Amino acid sequence: MSSVCFYFQVHQPRRLYQGHVIDVGGVCTPEKLDKAIFDDGKNKEVFLKVLNKCYLPTNNIMLDKIDEFRNDKKKFKICYSMPGIFVEQMEKWSPDLLETFKQMAKSGCVEFLNETYFHSLSSFWGKQIYRPEFREQVELNHELIRDVIGYDPKVFRNTELLYNTEIAQTVEKLGYKGIFAEGVERVLDGWKSPEHLYSPPNSNIRVLLRHYKLSDDMSYRFSARWFPEWPITAEKFSSWVASCQGETINLCMDYETFGEHLWEDTGIFWYLKALPGEILKWDHVDFATPSETIDRYPVRGEIDVDSFSTISWADMERDPSAWLGNNMQRLIFNELERIGKFVKKADDAQLIKIWRYLQTSDHLYYMCTKSWSDGDVHKYFSPYGTPHEAFEGMIKAISQIEYIANRIIRKRGLENYENSNM
Repeated sequence: MSSVCFYFQVHQPRRLYQGHVIDVGGVCTPEKLDKAIFDDGKNKEVFLKVLNKCYLPTNNIMLDKIDEFRNDKKKFKICYSMPGIFVEQMEKWSPDLLETFKQMAKSGCVEFLNETYFHSLSSFWGKQIYRPEFREQVELNHELIRDVIGYDPKVFRNTELLYNTEIAQTVEKLGYKGIFAEGVERVLDGWKSPEHLYSPPNSNIRVLLRHYKLSDDMSYRFSARWFPEWPITAEKFSSWVASCQGETINLCMDYETFGEHLWEDTGIFWYLKALPGEILKWDHVDFATPSETIDRYPVRGEIDVDSFSTISWADMERDPSAWLGNNMQRLIFNELERIGKFVKKADDAQLIKIWRYLQTSDHLYYMCTKSWSDGDVHKYFSPYGTPHEAFEGMIKAISQIEYIANRIIRKRGLENYENSNM
């Protein structure tokens, strides 16, 4: 038996103004800083556009397919991962969308994974399995998904599928039974396949590998007329799935694939409506959630990825270089970590949240200076004219955060000194 696991990442960042627009002159409070650096007019505009092109129509299709196969022996099942910053936007701009996700959670056919609340790279901060900022963001998101969506996550998906053995060990310590990673060839030791379950050395957590060829056939090559297999029909794709030899076929992609990256006129919604039925026509194939996959199938071997060989699902390299590949990106990442100690010491809830919004991986992604096809993808997603505008905005925001944090710390120290002398 083979099980298809459909996994969708749902995410929108909180974008900043372009660097040359940001004016922090005279800003001295977290409240003013929040308004000075975040372009929430643009954020609302993008959210509502994608809401109508992707989120609502795709959720309606998913709910219809769940209902269509509800009474069948083989049901249609899917899973989602969403950071807290996306849930915040739903609560603010589309409670109706939030309600559809709650309906999915109640269906028994949908699993919600956990991730970091701010879609951050905080898993790289800290030594060994003790990563306090990462742990805190994971716990914040877990509470949110449980309390707002109504689901208690058991499986983890790190930001951008960034994975190494130490991250997996940390996630296991946090109580998760599974974690997703990219099924890239360099971690498969030649004989392994992304169609099996694995575990890290000396660990019980299960590693589910993204089948990137089939996932990319759907998310990138569906409308590519240069692709030898174009057009990709639901019947054709289901035959590719049925020909897989392993137990689990993890099809993982951005949710915005449907209607946003691939517009409605490509036929993507017709394809999506037809695909579940075509897959379920095969006697030896069904759908399963990640937790069901972990409970159903055995571990076939170990996956060991050291911290210097961290993998991701982005770009040709499938490593962290999409976010940490140039000096601008590395400087911003290191500065965010450095000022964290001042922000935490200031102990101002809004300032901490602003600092964490800036950790969202998209801000580093926009600074990428790669060329060729990967560079085109980065430009497509960036709201800024150049990577340097993204860098400039982040530098201004980070400098002001540090200034405000130290101002709060000094003020508190002076007040404590005055009180001690009363």
